[in-house]
Formats: sequence, structure tokens, C-alpha cells
Amino acid sequence: MADVFGAGGMLEKCHPGYEFRAAQLEMAEMVDGAFARHQHALIEAGTGTGKTLAYLVPAIRSGRRVVISTATKSLQEQLFEKDIPFLRKHFAPELKVALMKGRNNFVCREKVHLMEGQPVLRGMDEIDWFAQIRDWEKLTETGDRTELNFLPDDAELWNRIDARKETCTGQKCPQFQQCFLTAMRQRAQEADLIIVNHHLFFADLALRQDDFGSILPEYAAVIFDEAHEIEDVASDYFGRAVSSYQFDELARDGEQMLRMLNLGSAATRRPLTQIRERAHTFFDGFAQREGRFPFEHAERSAFLERNREAYEGLLAALKRMETELSGLSSKPEEVMNLARRAAELRRELAFLLETDEKGYVYWFERRGKGIFLVATPIDVSEIMRERLFEKFDTIILTSATLAVGGRFDYAKHRLGISAAQERVLPQEFDYATQALLYVPKTLPDVRDERFTEKAAEEIAKILKMTRGRAFCLFTSHAQMRQIHERLAGAIPFPLLLQGTAPRSALLERFRTTPGAVLLATASFWQGVDVPGSQLSCVIIDKLPFAVPSDPIVAARVKALQEDGQNAFAEYQVPKAVLSLKQGFGRLIRSRTDRGVLAILDNRIERMQYGRIFMESLPEYALTHDLAEVERFAEQL
Repeated sequence: MADVFGAGGMLEKCHPGYEFRAAQLEMAEMVDGAFARHQHALIEAGTGTGKTLAYLVPAIRSGRRVVISTATKSLQEQLFEKDIPFLRKHFAPELKVALMKGRNNFVCREKVHLMEGQPVLRGMDEIDWFAQIRDWEKLTETGDRTELNFLPDDAELWNRIDARKETCTGQKCPQFQQCFLTAMRQRAQEADLIIVNHHLFFADLALRQDDFGSILPEYAAVIFDEAHEIEDVASDYFGRAVSSYQFDELARDGEQMLRMLNLGSAATRRPLTQIRERAHTFFDGFAQREGRFPFEHAERSAFLERNREAYEGLLAALKRMETELSGLSSKPEEVMNLARRAAELRRELAFLLETDEKGYVYWFERRGKGIFLVATPIDVSEIMRERLFEKFDTIILTSATLAVGGRFDYAKHRLGISAAQERVLPQEFDYATQALLYVPKTLPDVRDERFTEKAAEEIAKILKMTRGRAFCLFTSHAQMRQIHERLAGAIPFPLLLQGTAPRSALLERFRTTPGAVLLATASFWQGVDVPGSQLSCVIIDKLPFAVPSDPIVAARVKALQEDGQNAFAEYQVPKAVLSLKQGFGRLIRSRTDRGVLAILDNRIERMQYGRIFMESLPEYALTHDLAEVERFAEQL
């Protein structure tokens, strides 16, 4: 590793922007050692470490088939399009790498062929888009939607032609040999490295658990980049869920398929209409306000008592659809698929409404126009231990935010890791001179009713000093909106508000609008990269404790308390520490970045647990004086 990453080494000779980084070399040696000794490793590596090459080079050197799992599709593409070509050119010309994404990222050739010439397109836009997609489908090598720069993100047409599993007939499809998914899997079978995202990885792990087959080919080791996210993703895939959208999609897919195959009668199509109507009636029985709500045994019993007729009517419509489709004289695989989907939805709905299996927390969420019914494992550590950490001898977990107070106890406990090499690498940036952390002493406690008014005044003062150019990150949508209303007439900078445009569009506007200020919540706390002076300030209103009434948080707190543990110290504080590190991590992204960090919640200094937060942050220069903030900001 020293021959590659050390001063005067191979990287220095072939990388135009190379700088020797001791932490990068140390990480590469640690990953290389974990592969050689068949061990797990936990590595916190801050921004600027160069961690991607520090794990890719040892992975290639291991000679094993390694899965690289990232947090997002954009990170996958960055690896595949930037880092892998560099390594192929200079280090491993024979390296075989496969990029794998979820099925709904790819077009289904059979659907495109079936749809051509059918009266199923809606409006001139769809007719135009479909004509372009039909021509593209004949030329594209990947079938990946990212190539379609003309198709809007919310184009409903894509949902009718993508390759998701609900409508896939697998090897019975006439296009199976030419299918883009078949080609993707063949590339993965031949690959040395397979690049996936966390969602695809855990979807595959859950399938393997239930013996339903798999998505990924066999592999020998895994590297998780942005590993702080994997508990939440694993919880989703090892749980059970249905949404109101699935019933609409089933009815829509059924109508479209029967029409395109010219099958069935009015009697066959009637259950599809009934499913749509009865699903709307059933889901109207849930609370109309947005948010997550407990749905444990008592709540479900009361709900069923009030909505028994709607519930049983929906189950009956699903059963009738199965019966009608099974009774068709001609039963192509597409029709049998629809019948199986109806049966699966019926089983899942019955599980979520009538079962009280231990180990799950039951809840529902209204989000936009959708209702989601969910059963989430209270603790995924045992599943992760059995299915991942005991099954594979080398798992590498890395992130800029894995340690709490310099220790990995929290991550190991939550993920079921018993033994691993551990290291918090030295920071590559000079945080003491590049960033100033401001904690006001004079603001009321965050639980005081005066806090919102005083926080808005404080934010306005800071923004005038930094000339805008800031992220204001909030722990609740309500607080974000209240502060936005107060700032709207108080500062001269363009205000961007989360929810008024797609996330990607807001970020682009922030990057290109001088002095812009973005107000946002959880989804902007991580995975956002705005290097340079355009982002010169990050303001956080409160320590990001998870909402205690959230059903998953409440269930996990209760389970820890029943086990005799201190849930606040062992779960709620560490979780909030990692979130705060992520939020502050938006500011300093390079050696030339400078800026102000502000946390308006002075509990970080007043309360005993605040010490854990401070010990977990880089060694920022700290002030309580706005005049010092102003002097620092004049240099930005």
C-alpha cells in the first residue's frame, strides 16, 4: 500500500491532483490487512481522506469478488464513471466491474413492444416521450433511465414501462435473452467488483433470507461506504409493508395488460375497478393529517372495528381478481403474475392488520397522497449478525460519521458486530482555522415558547454577517416553516425552502444563486456537496434528537429500557451525535473551504450529555460572541 499511496508512490506519478495523505495510506493498509486476515473493519474517515481509492485498491488486490455498497445511485455512478476508469488505466487494465441498480431503473423491452400501436398513451407529451423511448430502446446498451434526459422525474409513463418485478415474467418472457436486467446480471457474474447501493444490497439479503432467490451473484466480501445509513435501510427490507399506491398500480397494470393482450370480458375487469374503489374507501379510514402514527394491536383492533366492511370488501375484491384471472382459458405468464400479486397483497394486508408477531413495531404513515402500513423490526442486530457478519469473513464499514466520542460501541451494538478492527482516522482538514463554531449563550432553551422568535432573530444576524450563502437545517418541518415566515421580510437574500421544488432543483438553484439561503430538514443533512464559498455557513436550530413519539424510536427506546439499558445514553444521544456530525459535515468539503457553523441549541454546553456531542465533533474554534463571528465572516 505504501508503494501505491505513499510519497513518491504510484498514485503520485499518475494522478494530476495527488497530495500525500497519511490517513489515506493508513486506511488502505487497514482495509488491505482486513482482507488478508479475513476480518471485519470499522473506519471513520473524514471528508478529504480519499477513502474511495483507499478501499478500492485493497479490494482489487484481494483477488476476491467484492461488493461495494454506497448510499445513493449518484455515488454509485461516481465510482463507476470516475474512479474505476482511473484504476483500470493505471493499475488494473483487466479489472471487470459491474454497476447494478434496482429493476425500476431499467426499461422493459417487452412492455415497450406490447405498448406500441396500442391506445394506452395519455396526451401529446406521452406520445412524444414514447416515440423517443421506442427509438432509444433499440440503441441503448444499458436501458438505464438516466440516459433519458428528456423524461421528467415524475413522468407516470415510466411506471408503465419499467422492469419492476411485479410485472416481470422472468425466463418465460420472449425478451428474456435481450433483457437489460439479464445483461446486467451476466456482467455481475463475470465481475471482480460489483457496485450497488444499500437499498439493492439489503433487498437482495432479504430475498436470500426467505429463499426466494437472489439479485446479486455470489460474493466473498462487502465494503459499505456511508455505512452510518445501513441500520435504517436494513430495517426497511427486513420488515413488512404495503402502500395504497400498490392497489392502484395493481388495478392499472391489470387493465393495461388485459387490454394489450386482448383478454377477458367485462366480468374479468370488474374486480380491478372494485379493487381501486374499495382501496380508496379503506385507506380513507386512516388519519387525514400527514406523519407517522403507532398502529399496534389496540389501534389496529379499533381501526378494524370501525372499518371492518371496507377491509373485508377490499380482501374480497383481491380474492375475486385471483379467481377471475385463474378462470381465463388463456393464461399467459403476465396474467398469472397479476393473480400472484393480488394474492400477495391480500396476505400482506392481513398480516399487517391482524397479526401481532413479536419483534416488530407496527405503524402507518400518511405521506402526500399515499398511506403506508408497515411492520419494522425493533432490532435488526441479530438479523445482521446471522445473515451478514457471521456469514462473510470480511465486511468493511466506512463513513465520515461512525464513531461517537471516538468509539464504535453504538454502531457495533446496533448492527450486530461482535469483533472488528476499529480506527478513527486523523482529520485531513485544519478545522481549527477553517471553521468557527458559534454557540449563543443568550438564547432561551429550545423548549421555551420564545425560542422560535429569538432563533429567527439570531439567524438573521448571522446571515447578514455571512452575506447569505447558508444552509439553515431544522429538526422539524413546522419549525422550518415558522422561521422561513419570520426571515422572509427580515433579510435581503434569496430564500429557498425545502418542499417548494425537487431536491436536485433546489440544490442547483442554491449553487447558482449568489447569496442564496436554503432552509431544509432531514434529507439535506447528508449526501449534499457544495464546495467553495457559495456555502459559507451552516446553521442548525436544535440538537437532532429523533422525535421520541416516532413509532420506531419509541419501540426501540422501550425495548432497551425493558432490557435494563439506558436508552437515552445508549441510543438517543449517539443517534443524535451522528446526525449532528452529518449536518455540520456539509460545510468544509476541501482544504480551501472556510465558514461559520452555528448550533442555536445551547444544551450542547449546558447539559451533561452535551460533552459527548462536543467530543465527537472535529476541533473547531469555538465562540459565544457574535462580534467574533462577524470578524471571521469578513474573511469569507
